[in-house]
Amino acid sequence: MELSILVLAAVIITALAFEFINGFHDCANAIATVVSTKVLSPKQAVMFGASLEFIGALTGTHVAKTIGAGIVNGEMVTLTVIFCALLSAVIWNLFTWWLGLPSSSSHALIGGLLGAAIIKAGPGAVHFDTLIEKVIIPMFTSPVLGFITGFLLMLLLAWIIIICKFTPEGVNKKFRKFQLISSGLMALSHGSNDAQKTMGIITLALLSGGVLSKGANGDFEIPVYVIIVCALTMAAGTMNGGWKIIKTMGHKIIKLKPIHGFAAETSAAGLILLASHFGIPLSTTHVISTSIMGVGSTFHAHAVKWRIVGNIVTAWIVTIPACMAISSAIYYVIQKIF
Repeated sequence: MELSILVLAAVIITALAFEFINGFHDCANAIATVVSTKVLSPKQAVMFGASLEFIGALTGTHVAKTIGAGIVNGEMVTLTVIFCALLSAVIWNLFTWWLGLPSSSSHALIGGLLGAAIIKAGPGAVHFDTLIEKVIIPMFTSPVLGFITGFLLMLLLAWIIIICKFTPEGVNKKFRKFQLISSGLMALSHGSNDAQKTMGIITLALLSGGVLSKGANGDFEIPVYVIIVCALTMAAGTMNGGWKIIKTMGHKIIKLKPIHGFAAETSAAGLILLASHFGIPLSTTHVISTSIMGVGSTFHAHAVKWRIVGNIVTAWIVTIPACMAISSAIYYVIQKIF
């Protein structure tokens, strides 16, 4: 009994560590453009982003339920499986943060969960229909939609500027204000999607540890205290910033001006909020990255630094299989030792 309590405590601590790292690893999604265009100072941006990340995390639990009950069979998942999944995601996030690559924390967590669950209980532990519908298909379609939406919105804004005969100085002045709104929406959407993933994992751990039981209808419900703790933890991580990734997102893909930041953030935030509503654990990193690429492509193809993009895409492709391998190896070692 004491051992199971210690394991549960270790799982929850690791989950909150993942949430904190997710906050500073992925805060670039929300604030990179507003920092690079000098609309806000880095300190102002992280405070602004953290506040809206917290609010976004309180807006629903659809994504949390997908992570906690939709991808793997909860009855086949043990605390050890959850611990291995979280630890692999933490390792991957720290590795990609060290490299300055904006990889997906969502896919790192999902990959870790899949790897350990399959080693523990075989492929039958995975709900492949939900995995394909809410993870695999969005993994390929969301970057494309992000690129197209960013590209089209930037074209629309350029057309409006030409029709209204705005001066470059006037455009910058107006969109510096508008970008505060778009950056806020991006932070809100990130909180609404990414913070929920850890809520689902902690709730799954509490169920596996016997602390919680499912609702009267057998529903997977997220406790209010789990929602609040995860929201606070992600906000704290955001306040600490992830400056290497902010530099990649805000400077290395294209040279951004306020209008470009507004177009990229608005496009990405709209797609992410829509995904959160339908319980899709979207990669916010994929969407904002490709939105920036789409905006940059409205100038000409050479405006986007495609070598940097290639490195980012490589990280996207290998995240799930890499985390599956890491979590599988951790689970195997733990089983051998204990």
